[in-house]
Amino acid sequence: MDKELIINATETGVELALIENGKLAELHHQKTNNNFTVGDIFIGKIRKMMPGLNAAFVDIGHRKDAFLHYTDLGPKLRSLVKWSNGVINGSINTPKLDNFKYEEDIIKTGKVDQVLNKRFPILVQILKEPISTKGPRLSCELTLPGRYMVLSPFSDTISVSKKIANPEERKRLHALAESIRPKNFSLIIRTAAEGRKVQELHEELMQLLAKWEEIFKQLKSEAPPAKLLSELDKTGSVLRDLLTDNFSRIVVNDKDLYADIRGYLQNISPEQINIVQLHNNNKPIFDAFGVTRQVKAAFGKTATMSSGAYLVIEKTEAMHVIDVNSGHKIVSNDVEQTIFGVNLEAAEEICRQIRLRDIGGLIVIDFIDMKNLEHKKQLSKAMEDFMRKDRSQHTILPLSKFGLMQITRERARPEVMVNTAEMCPTCNGTGQVNATILLTDDIERDLEFIMQSRPKSPLQLRVHPYLEAYLKKGLPNRQMKWFLRYNRWIKVTPNADYHLTEYRFFDGNEDEIRMN
Repeated sequence: MDKELIINATETGVELALIENGKLAELHHQKTNNNFTVGDIFIGKIRKMMPGLNAAFVDIGHRKDAFLHYTDLGPKLRSLVKWSNGVINGSINTPKLDNFKYEEDIIKTGKVDQVLNKRFPILVQILKEPISTKGPRLSCELTLPGRYMVLSPFSDTISVSKKIANPEERKRLHALAESIRPKNFSLIIRTAAEGRKVQELHEELMQLLAKWEEIFKQLKSEAPPAKLLSELDKTGSVLRDLLTDNFSRIVVNDKDLYADIRGYLQNISPEQINIVQLHNNNKPIFDAFGVTRQVKAAFGKTATMSSGAYLVIEKTEAMHVIDVNSGHKIVSNDVEQTIFGVNLEAAEEICRQIRLRDIGGLIVIDFIDMKNLEHKKQLSKAMEDFMRKDRSQHTILPLSKFGLMQITRERARPEVMVNTAEMCPTCNGTGQVNATILLTDDIERDLEFIMQSRPKSPLQLRVHPYLEAYLKKGLPNRQMKWFLRYNRWIKVTPNADYHLTEYRFFDGNEDEIRMN
């Protein structure tokens, strides 16, 4: 699969478009003033315990207190609190955990007010960014992600990505991780580590441990609420998580960002540094690479597929609903097979739309009803295969007997919303136009003025075709009434380029008569 990353730097932030085989797959936007990003680590103050919700509200500096549920505390909460309090009061003077003694794990069914204390600050990481009126969602299970691995404190486990299927490679990576893993830290080996040497893994581990040391230093000096560590910016995190050998180019329109990306690639993948290109053309970068056109086509209420079938995507308060429509596709003698083909095509496009719009929560899909049970099984399997590209956690339920499929998907950031509608030139976005009777009053008022100021000049009125039909409708019509009133024939001609309520007068020389 060929991949491209198009990066548009603007005054308000950075927009990133991921293109897969020529089609827009993901769209990311990061504002320059976003201080609360997924992965940021804070030292916060517990504001309020909510036993009914089994959660606490934590002040991390956002205008809305952040939400911390018991299930996001993690089993090692007591060890985390012990370590952070020790660093703050000076009893722990090293970031290393070699000699640190764990505290007893908390139970899964415990109560938040039994394990948290409002008197002590709490070390937290943003799990979900602020969405709408809600503040950030937090976790106490700290993770430091890199390109090849994820480092977590207060644990001793090693796991290898399930996407690495080769048993020998999994065994090799597990052994490498065991040889370099620092005591009381866990490692998750990511898919990108496949085939990498121990030196590359060790170098990244040192970078992640340097981040842990930065948290230690900030914790000693900062008073809560305060940010201790920032996640990579959007560009860096997308490159870290998505960059593979399949990338053919990365194009950016800003010189500073171009230099930053080349520097970042020099560290994580120096063999790919030459795929970074600087866009110097005066044409906007998203226009030059067809991103704008794809965004306009993809983010409307309907999404059309190449076969002519289309999706209708609607958001309600409780869920997103996606309806599959065949359009004029079903003309075959084998209707069942054709419906199956349309549903398969729709499944692939639905998965693309879910990723592209970053739709979260409950998603209900109404496929075209199929009678063949084998086709239903194949559609469910295809949906699972298409959704493997999605990095967000999701659950897919099989098709119901009514042809409905339910998907739940976790969303860490606000849903991507793009307004594809343009302002109506006639009503200027109000949704209303002047009443026809008032429009003809305006025309006759101007006509009266022209007749007095230009009593003998030939006169032509140009209007929208609909308005022309209205003025010439019936006997006697408006045009005839003007002739009887002014004893002059006013020529009325249509112009399809005019707005519905637009009209202009012209003299015998085809010069416009402007009304001051």
